[in-house]
Amino acid sequence: MKQFQLEFAAEQPATSAPEALTLTEFNERVKGVIASAPDLQGQWVVGETSDMNDRRGHCYLELIEKHPDTGATVARLGAVMWASTYRVLADRFLKATGSQFTTGIKVMVKVNVSFHEQFGLKAVITDIHPEYTLGDAMRRRKEILDRLTREGIIDLNRQRPWPVVAQRIAVVSAPTAAGYGDFMDQLRRNAYGLKFYVRLYDAMMQGEKTASTILSALESINQEADLFDCVVIIRGGGSTSDLAAFDDYNLAAAIAKFPLPVIVGVGHERDITVLDYVAALRVKTPTAAAEALIQRGANALAHLDELRNAVATNVRDIVAQARQQLAYFTSLIPGAARAILDRHALRLRHLAQSVPQIIGACLATERQRLTHTASTVRQSATQQLLTAKLRLDALGDKATLLSPRNTLNRGYALVKFGGRFITDASQLKPGDVMTVHFKQGMARAVVQSSQSAKK
Repeated sequence: MKQFQLEFAAEQPATSAPEALTLTEFNERVKGVIASAPDLQGQWVVGETSDMNDRRGHCYLELIEKHPDTGATVARLGAVMWASTYRVLADRFLKATGSQFTTGIKVMVKVNVSFHEQFGLKAVITDIHPEYTLGDAMRRRKEILDRLTREGIIDLNRQRPWPVVAQRIAVVSAPTAAGYGDFMDQLRRNAYGLKFYVRLYDAMMQGEKTASTILSALESINQEADLFDCVVIIRGGGSTSDLAAFDDYNLAAAIAKFPLPVIVGVGHERDITVLDYVAALRVKTPTAAAEALIQRGANALAHLDELRNAVATNVRDIVAQARQQLAYFTSLIPGAARAILDRHALRLRHLAQSVPQIIGACLATERQRLTHTASTVRQSATQQLLTAKLRLDALGDKATLLSPRNTLNRGYALVKFGGRFITDASQLKPGDVMTVHFKQGMARAVVQSSQSAKK
């Protein structure tokens, strides 16, 4: 195969090679073109810093641009700040923004584009516009606040009711943070002897995982929200870039909708994040968060003292008023007693004068009642005697009708044997001597035979 290719190549007609530049010559041409292009020198450029590192005092980094919707990198340019420039610009950036010049921030920088034969294209940063970085942070914050406002949740947490004294506290912080230690020391050493019950929920308070770990801590607290009175999110001071993680929509929305009031103490007094706009209470430092809780307890104690003093004052006033009333009524007793005695004496005299008349009237009434009762008794006795007589006559007639003699008068006879009357033939047997009684006289008879009537 190789031999065939060689033979084939040998049969091709010879052609002359095109003119070519060495790589050095080509790079020199590129360098000349870039150096002679005025639009590439002293140009302000907006981008985001990436992959920044410090080598021998020089700052090497990349400027990148991301797609606004997808976040994908759409442009990239290597850049450098030489040591002398870097020291001046970094110091100016820190003083203006309060944060370090670092990776991941939006910047506006002035660049001169240069091309080196060995190292390629490079943008040399000669100046920086710190106010742009501040403005971008403010723009981002405003967008989040506008969204929270449109959704109607920005004021929800501020409307949560506070307990009279918030003593059961869920704290979101890094356990080793100095701010958390200051917060706990302030609570323990409060001058009022108030007792606070604190549970720490660990979270990262700087870096890319800040928002996600705080959200995870809030979710854990929400699962046992009935154990707490409020939530405290605290972090000590830091650079503005360190606090950028707190300008997060998801975190702000979670705090706004949280069922317990949330205290945010992040950074210094001059530092403001989106969380400060949605929390029930914003304080400047972790120590101030503890002081706010202590002050609520102190206010409750002061209110109790006011109530106690008010009760004591009211009791003293009531007792004093009662004593005055008692003295007044005591002074009235003799006159009132005399008036009562006089009134009852007059009434007694009036009753004494009325007694004969009253007794006469009562006697007349009782005589009438007695007369009426006597008449009623006589009538009743007469009626009862008449009824009894009628009944007795009826019983006499019945007795006469049912008497044995009356039966004999009608032609019947009575049979008697053994001292008793016989009503059934089965009571007799042949040979018994029975006595037969008639209306007039009696006779003895001997039983020849007896037969009972069939039933």
